[in-house]
This record gives sequence, structure tokens and C-alpha cells, in this order.
Amino acid sequence: MVANLIEFASNNFVLVSIFLALLVLLAITEMQKGGKSLATRELTALVNRDEGVVLDVRAKKEFDAGHIVDSLNIPHEKLVSRLGELEKYKAKTIIVVDAIGQHSGAACRELKKAGFTAVKLSGGMSSWRGDNLPVVK
Repeated sequence: MVANLIEFASNNFVLVSIFLALLVLLAITEMQKGGKSLATRELTALVNRDEGVVLDVRAKKEFDAGHIVDSLNIPHEKLVSRLGELEKYKAKTIIVVDAIGQHSGAACRELKKAGFTAVKLSGGMSSWRGDNLPVVK
């Protein structure tokens, strides 16, 4: 099996090179769509300097089970219709948090389209909890 793969790659070097280049470009494009990602320590520093506000886009039930202190909750499916609630935070960076990072990129895109500065927490609440940081219930 591996021998066949190596033989195919050596016989079709140009084809394999093009495929790998496209794969890398796709990965880069997907990573840039949602904007910049922050680590948990960067989130904490930004909030402590009063330069950021945490927006949790998980469902209300998940939010109530545990969230970052002083975070706002607007579920991702209601974000566009509730953008007005965030107008008072336009001068700050909105830090988008979700469960594991599946919705934060799309939320950041919507916020940026509306004129906000938005970043996402890398790994979402799972990375926050993984770093043993406090949650409020």
C-alpha cells in the first residue's frame, strides 16, 4: 500500500505537488476567515486592561452551565438580529467564545461586517476549562 503511494507520487510529481499546494492554500484561507485567535492568557490580559469584552455565542443552556466571568451571551443563531446590544462595546475588542471553536469564526465575520473589532478564543470554552480557569454558573 505505502509502496504504491510512493510510486504514484514519484510518477505524478507535478499532480501531487499541485494537490499539496491547493491543500495548504485551503487551510490558510479557512484559518483566516474567522480572523485572529487568542489564547486564554491573551484573553485575560485584554479583559483586565478593559480593552475587550467576552461574547459567548453558545446556547443559553450551555452558557448557564458555566461561562467566563462578566461575559455576554448571544447565541450564534441570534447574533445578527441582536447586534444592537453590542453597540456600546464598539470601542473595545469583542472576544467571541463558543464550545470548541465551531461557531466563533462565523460570529467574528458577522461582527466585522457590522464594524466591530472581533477575535475568537482558540479552542473555545474547552481550552478555557482545560487551562483550569474559573467559570461562573
